[in-house]
Amino acid sequence: MLMPKGVGAALLALGLAGAVMSPDAQAQDGVHTVTTDTAFTQVIADLEDAIVNRGYVVDYHGHIGDMLERTAADVGGRKLYRNAEFLQFCSAVVSRNAMEADIANIAFCPYIVFAYEAETKPGEVVIGFRELPTGPGRDEVNTLLTEIVDQAANGL
Repeated sequence: MLMPKGVGAALLALGLAGAVMSPDAQAQDGVHTVTTDTAFTQVIADLEDAIVNRGYVVDYHGHIGDMLERTAADVGGRKLYRNAEFLQFCSAVVSRNAMEADIANIAFCPYIVFAYEAETKPGEVVIGFRELPTGPGRDEVNTLLTEIVDQAANGL
């Protein structure tokens, strides 16, 4: 397979960088996170409240940590999280504004916020979301998600 000059080296560098990263490395750029010492179950309840109290509905509550723990033996993995979950939701108003600003913003809906407690750092809960690229309609979504995460981190 032919690649443009420099692409092969760039892919190799990315692969090697990923291979030597610590399992406890911080999230990549483009992910907004905050850390709290609030109990994980309370953080999830606060995240859900921060969403629902704005009039939104949580469409799905994913249990990533449970799935990874359940499949660890099958894939030769180790336990990464004591707890890891995400909440998925959408906002008719915010989403409409984003999509009216740029119809391609459909790619960013629904919105997801997450929380996890690493196996190696019990008692430290990370809360966050994947940031949308800046731009018309997306900035409002980033503001909303930041408010939700920050509110949950501060215990409502």
